[in-house]
Amino acid sequence: MIITVTMNPAIDKTLDVKNFTAGAVHRVTNVIQDAGGKGINVSKTVQSLGGETIATGFLGGSAGKMIEHSLNELAIRHQFVQIEGETRTNVKVVDVTKAGFVTEFNEPGPTVTSAEIQKLTRTLESYAGPSSIFVFSGSVPATMDKEIYGYFTRKLKKRQATVFVDASGELFAEAVKAKPYLVKPNAHEIADYFGLGDDAGEATLADLGRELLRKGIHTIAISRGQKGALFVTHDAKCLKANGIQVQAHSTVGAGDAMVAALAHGLDNDIPFVDCARLSIAASAGACTTLGTKPPVGALVEELVKEVSVVTI
Repeated sequence: MIITVTMNPAIDKTLDVKNFTAGAVHRVTNVIQDAGGKGINVSKTVQSLGGETIATGFLGGSAGKMIEHSLNELAIRHQFVQIEGETRTNVKVVDVTKAGFVTEFNEPGPTVTSAEIQKLTRTLESYAGPSSIFVFSGSVPATMDKEIYGYFTRKLKKRQATVFVDASGELFAEAVKAKPYLVKPNAHEIADYFGLGDDAGEATLADLGRELLRKGIHTIAISRGQKGALFVTHDAKCLKANGIQVQAHSTVGAGDAMVAALAHGLDNDIPFVDCARLSIAASAGACTTLGTKPPVGALVEELVKEVSVVTI
């Protein structure tokens, strides 16, 4: 079972425009509203791939009710903690004249109390066990302690659960201290963690992944956009998977689809090299969808055939 945890979910409102320019008036050609937040996106992709998932986290207010209604319509199981604050709404502006070009406006999110955090802790612990995979991904409300992913990772590991973390900045740094099973930084995020610039090459990124291995992480997936990804495994091998050319509409959710495929693969005992292929295919498939919808399972099956994986 894959349990996704979205601390800061959102209604994702995606607007399609032509020739986006800051400060200009635009005519919107299409509007889509989705239940969003990175963990929820992971659950949507896991389900699309045929896996079992439960979405958890915090929801509040009318936006929270809309997200619950959307998950019900998608037949995705969920058990969110209801909070007093109002779940946020994020706006994503897609320039349809530039493939994959997105401008995002993300709200900070509501205040979450310590009592609400403890209620979520009890919910997660009720699912924790040797066969459970937890995925923590995305931001947390601005008022929440940045050690929160590390806190939950330690709690759940005590119950022999497997923990994935997809986060950035201080959230990522604190999570690494708790030694989750897998982390998925992008090239910028892992370079930033080690105090390097954005020009880190392939060999440097592989070495940074191995540094994270030495900190106690089992697997590191480094996403690289159109270049594909690097996967540093527990035996210090580095696998390189190529990117796939697709007719992209929006890159939003591509990283979430990658995490979902890796969790789904582990949950189904798929050999890791095949998990790597599946993750690239799912990520590329997510780029072809409107809004923050998951990749279509049949398309992912076709795209897997285009992914090559080599050891570097």
